Amino acid sequence: MVRMKDRIFTKTIEKQFEFDEEVAAVFDDMLERSVPFYAEAMRLTQQIAVERLQEGAVLYDLGCSTATLLLNIERMLSVNATLIGIDNSKAMLEHAAKKLAIYNSDIRLEEGDVLHYPYQRADVVISNYTLQFIRPLQREKLVKTIADTLHDAGRFIFSEKVVSSDSKLNKELIDIYHDFKKEQGYSSYEIMQKREALENVLIPYTAQENCEMVRNSGFRSCEVVFRWANFATFVALK
Repeated sequence: MVRMKDRIFTKTIEKQFEFDEEVAAVFDDMLERSVPFYAEAMRLTQQIAVERLQEGAVLYDLGCSTATLLLNIERMLSVNATLIGIDNSKAMLEHAAKKLAIYNSDIRLEEGDVLHYPYQRADVVISNYTLQFIRPLQREKLVKTIADTLHDAGRFIFSEKVVSSDSKLNKELIDIYHDFKKEQGYSSYEIMQKREALENVLIPYTAQENCEMVRNSGFRSCEVVFRWANFATFVALK
């Protein structure tokens, strides 16, 4: 499929960020250009996930967007496993369905709210840059649901934008990140526009807060396995 270039924030934005058709159409490009080392973090996520998938296993991807990660996991599998992607954005799922049709994939797509979805027992749950869009009061509730969903020794693999507990360092990391986005071709105006659109929509935690939340929810361990400045990938073990 031809990847469309993200030019959403070249014009004045008069609403908060949402995963609508306009975003879905350019989402793959947006991820690659907005998240440092995104491809590397996702390759690591795939490898850690596949290591846990045995015959008959079940994996959920919460906020699966256009299903690129699930397709890559499916390609790596040497066993029969059920891969399920959940997203509340119809536009994202429509783009995902087109991809799955091209590759004749067996991945299941479900339109739904990850907070209220009727999960079956699973071996792996993945959540990439999804928790940060869930209100803090509901976030730990979801992580507890994930812990209850997983079999013993199950894995929760998630990536999040994080903040530093030191305000000076946090500002420096934000400046470094903005420099990264400029290197990817985004203008200062686009960066400012997106930051304003995400205000009070994306609410990040520190890495420590993420791990504390996970441990409080029933996981025995939580570790950062990949980090670049204010982006991190975690693995929590049941």
